[in-house]
This record gives sequence, structure tokens and C-alpha cells, in this order.
Amino acid sequence: MTALHHRTDGAATAPPLILGPSLGTSLAVWDPQVPALARTHRVIRYDLPGHGGSPASLLQAGATVGDLGRLVLGLADSLGIDRFAYAGISLGGAIGTWLAVHHPDRVDSLALICTSARFGEPAGWHERAALVRAKGTDPVADSAATRWFTEGFAGEQAAEALVADMRAADPEAYATCCDAIAGFDLRGELPRVSAPTLVVAGRQDPATPPAHGRELADGIPGASLTEVAHAAHLANVERPAPVLAALLGHLAQTPARPADDGSRHAAGMTVRRAVLGDAHVDRAIARTTAFNSVFQDFITRYAWGEVWTRPGLSRKTRSCITLTALVAHGHHEELAMHVRAALRNGLTPDEIQEVLLQSAIYCGVPAANAAFAIANRILEEEQEQQEEGH
Repeated sequence: MTALHHRTDGAATAPPLILGPSLGTSLAVWDPQVPALARTHRVIRYDLPGHGGSPASLLQAGATVGDLGRLVLGLADSLGIDRFAYAGISLGGAIGTWLAVHHPDRVDSLALICTSARFGEPAGWHERAALVRAKGTDPVADSAATRWFTEGFAGEQAAEALVADMRAADPEAYATCCDAIAGFDLRGELPRVSAPTLVVAGRQDPATPPAHGRELADGIPGASLTEVAHAAHLANVERPAPVLAALLGHLAQTPARPADDGSRHAAGMTVRRAVLGDAHVDRAIARTTAFNSVFQDFITRYAWGEVWTRPGLSRKTRSCITLTALVAHGHHEELAMHVRAALRNGLTPDEIQEVLLQSAIYCGVPAANAAFAIANRILEEEQEQQEEGH
């Protein structure tokens, strides 16, 4: 099968990152971010069928977003890529959500930019498809800039180049993508996304307003949300710096699962610092001796580099499980450390309270009583530190 047209940047040995474009654009939509992303990742950008260099024949009548997702998997397979990070804009983001729901074993991390779990009423998309089939892409290209960009950016060279990409798109392939979007609705499936997820929304996006991003972030366990001011639908083009910063931060926190002991140790140390904090890890390293060094290597490489990097559960969920286990076994010093870790992983004090209350039923009231006292102390200390910081 012919693969999607694509372009690769970055070292071949770097962790793979696949970038999906918005409907009507080519892979050039990612130009502002690729140089920085390629410093740490093997970046693969692709064109949708009938867009850029991808043949329109890749997409058959009646195709779904799932069919587009399968084309992306075919591209990854052709490049020898088993697991990958994925970031997508609009339709490209919908493809990423579908992949994370239906192929969680392939997606290490997910970034959803100006996209949705459902792109409005199907009728509007079917009407656009009919218009393009009848008159080509020019009618929708004429109004694309007002959907994609704020008024002050619509006349910029980058904006005009992307509108030109839409005019060049194959009308039938574009219309088929519209029909696929019309049938797309993953609102009920969002809890199945286990990959660490970043959602980015443009504050002035008329196509997928910020409420769509909030719905994604609320529905996907542990997802984070960044709203970009002064940006419409193609926020990464109009406001490249804040979108890049959000992506780099997200990717740094969700490294690809390593394949050997050395890389497992490096990845484990990254996750260990992210979850427990630099101060705690630095103290542990300072206390390392010839006698306990083998144990420090073991927990960094195996616990943090092998288990905590797995994509099957979010870090927030892993914190819930860890708290419960520590309550059950009465490991009070570790419990205090992991209450702080739970806060870093996104649990609120109210959610920690619920975990401990649940533990009271299944681990015993005395164990939970001690746990509440420890957690209360840690939460008060964290609150005091925040107040001092202000």
C-alpha cells in the first residue's frame, strides 16, 4: 500500500514524534515548530490524502477518521516505528485521539491542538463536502483565513501560504475528509485515552472554541490544558512560541519508553525527578554509597524507567494506586513523599482525600487514620511554601 507523503527531520535514533495536519493544510503547517522539536525527536510530518504530496486515492468514499488513523499506522510501520509520540492539529488531532483510544499500545504521548472530540453538527460538514464536490475548494479557501487566524494575522505570508495549500487540495479527498469529520464523535471514549495528554486551545478559535478543548481535557484522565491568547484555529502558526513551549514541556515529561538498561536509567531519572522533585532526588543521590548504589540503580531503572514510563495508566492514576498501597502497608515515610508526588502529578487535595477515604474501607481505619494525619501535614506544608513563594 502506498504510504502517506511525509517528511522526516531529526536524528534517526531519536524518539519518534508524528505530527498530523489540519484539514486543508499541508505538512508545512508544522514549519514553525519542527526545528526545535527535531533537536530531541525524530519528527515525521505527513500530508492528508489529496493534500500536499499524498495521493487522493489513499482515501475511498465513505472513509472515516479511523481509516485515516490506519493510514498513519501504516506510515509508522513502513518506517519501522512501533511506538511514537503524536501531536495533531484539528483533524490531525482527531486522528491522534482515535489512535490513542483504539491503539494505546502505539501511542506514548498525545498532544491535541485546536481540535475536538466532536466537530459540531454533521449537517454542516456534509454541506461543505457537497459545496466542494460541486465547485472545488476555492469557496471554502476564500473564507479559510477568517476561520484559521485572527483578523490581524490573516494577511501574513504564512497565512496566505496555507490558504494556497487549501486551494491546491484535491476536492474529492477534501470532501471525503469533511464527511469523515461529520461522523466523528469520541466524547464517550475519552476516558479510554491512557497516554499522557496535552490539550492546546486558541482563545479566539471559531472552529473549535476553547470549550471543545476543555471537554477534551476534562474527559481524558490526567490531561492538561493550555489556552493560547490572541490565537484562532491554527494557533501553532499564529502564536508559534507558546505552542512550542507547551509541546516541549509535555514531551519532556513523557519520554518514550527506553529499550536498554542505559536509556531506561536515563528515562527513569527524568521521570523520578518530575514526580518526586529535584530536591528529593538530589538528596537520595547524595546519600548513595557503594553498598546501596545497586539498589538506587534498580529503582531508577526498573520502577521509574520501566513501570512509571508505561503508557497504560496516567501518572495521576499511578499516584492514586501508589498512595493506596503505601497506606495498606504502613510505609509512612514513603507515603509523605508520595503525597507531594501526587500533587505534582495533578491530584488535588480533595482527590487525595477521596483516595484515603477509599483506603479506609479496604485497608483499615487505623491505617487510614495515620495516612490522613500524614497527608494533612504535607498539604499544610505545601500550602505554607506556596504562600511564602507569593
